[in-house]
Amino acid sequence: MTLPAAGSHGGDAPAVAAALGLSPGSVLDLSLSLNPVAPDPVPVVAAHLDAVRVYPDAATATSVLAGVMGVEAERLLLTNGGAEAIMLVAAEIAGHVEEPDFGLHPRTGGPLWRSNPHSPSGLLAQPDQRADVWDEAFYPLATGRWTRGDGDIVVGSLTKLLACPGLRLGYVLGDPDLIARCRARQPEWSVGAVAVAALPDLLGLVDLAAWCADIAELRVALTALLSSHGLPVRRSDANWVLVDHGGLRESLAPYGVIVRDCASFGLTGVTRIAVPPAEGLERLAKALTEAEVFQSVCAEPVT
Repeated sequence: MTLPAAGSHGGDAPAVAAALGLSPGSVLDLSLSLNPVAPDPVPVVAAHLDAVRVYPDAATATSVLAGVMGVEAERLLLTNGGAEAIMLVAAEIAGHVEEPDFGLHPRTGGPLWRSNPHSPSGLLAQPDQRADVWDEAFYPLATGRWTRGDGDIVVGSLTKLLACPGLRLGYVLGDPDLIARCRARQPEWSVGAVAVAALPDLLGLVDLAAWCADIAELRVALTALLSSHGLPVRRSDANWVLVDHGGLRESLAPYGVIVRDCASFGLTGVTRIAVPPAEGLERLAKALTEAEVFQSVCAEPVT
């Protein structure tokens, strides 16, 4: 079996499932780093499907998000995912990163951008580290707080937090002038009506402190599982870990578990594995064992 090439940002389940002849829902996608303990968003979103009949108005959703985050609504712009937030700010101020860092950040020169926790390492920035733009897509899951609070400009991803990447929800947090300029660049009705209608109810389910604690426990369990199979795991503060072992994507895919090859970060021989929920951890354990058994059988000499 030949797997499709790894994507630049993970989320390879549909392509890999098609190659395996499986339904996407039957594959455990640990190449995509979502909140493993988020409540199921589908019932909440389903309650707002009548919004497909109207044009979106993000005012209420923006106000609710600002209240939850403890910031002024004038400093907040709701966007079509974190990707649009990055694009809007980058178009205004450009920027650069210290490699490796998230692939969508600008690399054209200018202000310093940094993901926090850092992508791909998963480590939180030290208190004395500074950046002109903080990408805090995973910060709430790593700390139990919405924002570090010392950045002039922040971009974030609600779809990572709420485990609903198909809904496309993100934000820019900055001074009102920057927000006004980003809004002027933003296409009309950028964020869909279903997304803005469902967001207040989705935010009502958020418990950052509990989620952060649960993810930390699951990360410990994931690290222990991987270590028990002889896989070297790097320390992480995020909802994923890095493993210094190549080829895991190819080894685990036949057993319906997808992990991320970090070659797109320039990290050859490194694999990123998202922290799964408890049932996902059991499935990963089974896949690791089955892959080892298969490799062991294949390595036996023919007599």
